[in-house]
Amino acid sequence: MPRDTAMIAAFEALWAEAARSGGDWIDYRLDTPKWQFLCHLADSDDVVLHGSGDPDIKLFEPRQPNDSTVFGNQKAVYAASDGLWPMYFAILDRQRYPMFLINSSMRLLDARGGRGDPFYFFSISDHALKQRPFRQGTIYILPRRSFMQQPRETHQGQSIEMAQWASLEAVQPLAKLAIGPEDFPLLDQLRGHDDAATMARIKADPDGFPWVGDDQPKR
Repeated sequence: MPRDTAMIAAFEALWAEAARSGGDWIDYRLDTPKWQFLCHLADSDDVVLHGSGDPDIKLFEPRQPNDSTVFGNQKAVYAASDGLWPMYFAILDRQRYPMFLINSSMRLLDARGGRGDPFYFFSISDHALKQRPFRQGTIYILPRRSFMQQPRETHQGQSIEMAQWASLEAVQPLAKLAIGPEDFPLLDQLRGHDDAATMARIKADPDGFPWVGDDQPKR
């Protein structure tokens, strides 16, 4: 992430212009990669991000997902306080290439609650990954006020902050940004997994995320 004041000022100027657009497209004119702009917004502004293949969403309505966690299985609008995670959802063409997703974005917290750098896990069905199931996508910037964050978790004494947020109310986007697979910096680090073997691991150990085995080579 850029730390120089000039680039941060450019991000803020672009966002100030976009926030006045009434949900319109962001005219991205910066040389800096789009993911850095999105990560900056997620870290520093009162917004959350949602990735989609639909470029024309005017209002996000709560929907019932099928998720293995209590928080993620609410009828809600979901978004992330992270720039990369929603890009993963935006560029995956799940209509043309049905697939099963395993993914997460989290940060480790120190004893004082300080946030470390984010950790990611991105995996899709191996049969889909072999077909390069990517598309052009849209990142929607949403106001954070009606969202609640997934509760912090503790694993082996380590406090973990999840980047997932949920709103039980409908949400109108503030602005949107067009992206493509080339904008996602972790594209070549997506994993593939065997659906049947993974589902068997999930059934045997629901808390064993990310359920990686020998059948899940990094690709």
